[in-house]
Formats: sequence, C-alpha cells, structure tokens
Amino acid sequence: MPELLLGIDVGTGSTKGVLTDLQGNIMKTHVIEHGVSTPHPGWAEQDADQIWWGDVVQVCRHLLDGAPHQGADVVAVAVSAIGPCLLPLDEQGRPLRPGILYGVDTRATAEIEELNALLGEENIFRFSQMQFTSQAIGPKIRWLQKHEPEVWKATRTLTTASSYLVFQLTGKHVMDRHTASHYMPLMDSQTLQWSDTYAEHICPLSMLPELGWSDELAGAVTPAAAEITGLKAGTPVTVGAVDALSEGLSVGVSEPGDLMVMYGSTTFFILVQDTPTPDPRVWTVGGAFAGQHNLAAGMATTGALTGWFKHQLAGDRSFSELFQEATTIQAGSEGLLVLPYFSGERTPVNDPRASGIFAGLTLLHTRAHLFRAILEGVAFGIRHNLEAFSDLGASIKRIVAVGGGAQSTFWPQMVSDVCGVEQILPRTTVGASYGNAFLAGLATGRLQKADLQHWAQAREVLRPDRSNHAIYSELYPQYLALYQNNREVMHQLHAFRDRH
Repeated sequence: MPELLLGIDVGTGSTKGVLTDLQGNIMKTHVIEHGVSTPHPGWAEQDADQIWWGDVVQVCRHLLDGAPHQGADVVAVAVSAIGPCLLPLDEQGRPLRPGILYGVDTRATAEIEELNALLGEENIFRFSQMQFTSQAIGPKIRWLQKHEPEVWKATRTLTTASSYLVFQLTGKHVMDRHTASHYMPLMDSQTLQWSDTYAEHICPLSMLPELGWSDELAGAVTPAAAEITGLKAGTPVTVGAVDALSEGLSVGVSEPGDLMVMYGSTTFFILVQDTPTPDPRVWTVGGAFAGQHNLAAGMATTGALTGWFKHQLAGDRSFSELFQEATTIQAGSEGLLVLPYFSGERTPVNDPRASGIFAGLTLLHTRAHLFRAILEGVAFGIRHNLEAFSDLGASIKRIVAVGGGAQSTFWPQMVSDVCGVEQILPRTTVGASYGNAFLAGLATGRLQKADLQHWAQAREVLRPDRSNHAIYSELYPQYLALYQNNREVMHQLHAFRDRH
C-alpha cells in the first residue's frame, strides 16, 4: 500500500489540494475557485462551511475517489488557510456568522483607535512586538462585541480559518502560533503563550483554541469527518498553518535569512529569523517551528488589483494578453505611476484609510500603459517593504518568489529590476498545499527537516537589469511622495464615503 501525504490550502480565491509520496513527487492535485463577499465597504468575508470546509470536503472526495488513490493510502494530513481570520462559534462549534478575513478587512479601524487610546501604543508594541493594524484580531473581536451583540452572546469559541478546518477534521480546537501572534494583544510575544494581561479589554482566554506549532499533530480524523471526506478515521492531522507560512515551506524557506515573497491576491513576506527584530512598520510573529520567529509583512492589493483591472477595464482581454501588452511598454510606463493602495495598505504604512492613485495620466497612455504601471506600482510597494526590513537590520540571505504572479518570469523580473535584488524561482510551484504535505510528513516522523532541500529545488535565479533599475530608482522617490503628499486627501475621501 502506498504511503501518501495530503496537503490542502484554502486561499483567498481558491482551494487547492495535493497528494504526494514521501519523496515529494506529486501524485494528484485539485483546485476549486471561490469568491470573497464584501457586504460593506472595507469588509471582506467568507462562509466557513460553504467555502472553507465545503471546499476541503470536495477536494478530498476528488483526490480520494479511487482513481487511483483512496483514503486508506493517506498516512497524514495538513491544512492551511488564509489568516488571521475571526470566526465565532457557538457551543456546538457551529459558525455564528461568516468569517471575517485578515488585513484586507478594515472594519475595525475605530476599535484600533480605541485600543490605542485605552492601552497606549507603546505598551501594545512592547507586549506584542507590533502595532495594531487591520491584520490584528483583537480590534475585530471588539467590533464583534459592539456591532453584533446577539452573535457575541452566543459565542463560545473564537477561531481562524485553518483552525476551523482542523476542528472539523479532528474535533480539536487548536491554533498555530504564527496565526495566534496576530490575535494581539492576547498573546505574549516573549513566551508565545496566551496572556490575560489585556484580556479584559478583548475576551476571556477560555474562548481561544489551544496553541501549537505547525509541525505538531493536533489529533486524528474523526469517524464523522472520515465519512464525509473519504479519509480513513484515525489519520493524523497537523496543527495547521496560515497559507503564507506553508507557501514559504513549499519552496524551502525554512532557515534564518530565508525570505519568501508571495505574489498572490495580496503580496506577503515572511523572513525566517532566530532572533526577532521588532519594528512598528512590520509584524513580528511566531515561526513554523519551535525556536523560530518570522518577520512578516503584507501589501493589501496586488493580484487582486490586476483582477480588478481585468474585470473592470480590460473588456474580454485575458491575463496572458494583458501581460503581453505590458511587455510592449518601456520601463517606467512613460511617466505613469500607480499607488496600489486600493484596499487601504498594510505594511509598511499601516493605513486602512489609504486609497489608490493613478498619477501622470495623459492622452498618450493606453490600456497597456495602465496595466504595466499597476505591475510596477506593486513592485515599488515590494521595494518599500524590503527597505523597511533593511532599515531595522534584518538579515536577508536569499529571496524566493512564489505564488500565482511568479508562474512566469515577467512580473518577478520587474520586481528584481525595481528592487535591485536577486530572486529564486522554485522548480515546484504548487503552493501552500505542497508545503502542507511536507508538514504532514514532518509531524508524523516520516520526513526530516533536511528532506526539504530535495522537495524544494530551484528552477532559475532572476538578476536585476541595471539599466531598468536606474530608471526605476529615478521614479521611486515620486512613488513614495504619492502617499506622503496625498495622505490627508485620501483620509478625507474615506470619511466622505463613510458619510454617504
């Protein structure tokens, strides 16, 4: 009987599952597309049963349909998902409302200001090693209490997307420490344990899952979960992870100095550290393994911005056509700049009231100019984050590009040109589900950490074009000025939208 590992990842726009053998060879994959609900400006939600758990069930049924594999072939399971999210559950573990998503959901801006005033920004940073941003869950818990009191009254457990999937599989409430770090200010950043220091202002600690590391086991597949998924009852299940963490592992980002740049619906950064370097501009969180920390950062709209452009402004053009058109435009888009803050911005400006800008538009510019300028705007945003890492003395030894935007070399090459850095493109680009398969093997002792070198091999290295880097470096100060000089206007327009 084969020994197979099952990894499943629920992302912002799709869910992917992969079956591998112990050598990392891919036996079968399956992808399901899904959407995000935005019932109000600044909100981003997904249904926990129909999307998160429903997708996992469908993926399992497809992968384990007996052609040629079945549930009995799977020796371990690991899941990851978008995060940090907020999902309230009742006493029976049933969702009481749709899950509130990570930093793209900016509904708790007022609660962030309340907590800053109540607790003190310096105290929060000292305790959590990061400031409140739209990524933080503590303010969203306060929002839930204030705006949905009936939901709050029925709530017994607060969890996140990956933890809900683990609960459905095993009946255990557990959360990985990387995700839990964003449940600030409920976790002590020094001990990486839940703390009641500020709990009276957020929620009782009894409402939170147990904590674990992503390479540990949470439990085993229950008979009820086995019946609906096709997995074998008793199959080991890991603690779980946020999708970006598993994405990084899928391409070998596991040692101090390794940096992942994930080109997805958002751009996410994870730098592995053995010693944290806290800074208010970014996030200091727990790592995948005991003794490790991550310096993390994230932009709000990148792949989502290209999707917006395609659906709203590109007619029936495909992405491949849009990217091909962009190659016909010179670096710098003939003086057109885009500030990609179309859903506010996370790091390094941490401003949920920020908004997007097209600057320098003339009758000369075409659709191809607009699309290329969007890609360049994201690249400038990546440079802004990398410079923040550099400013605080974080050591970056190598950069690995992953995600849908890194499937071809065009966009990552542009980023290398803008930032003046080398990037590694991996051989296997299945994504977070592949990293989860590795975690499943690691947690059950079938794999060792050293085996990741075989699982995650490089395809090519992108090096910056010096002439393009010079052009982009001339434009970069203007990119920074777009936010600095227009911040107050953005905030006034945000207030106008709220009023009307």
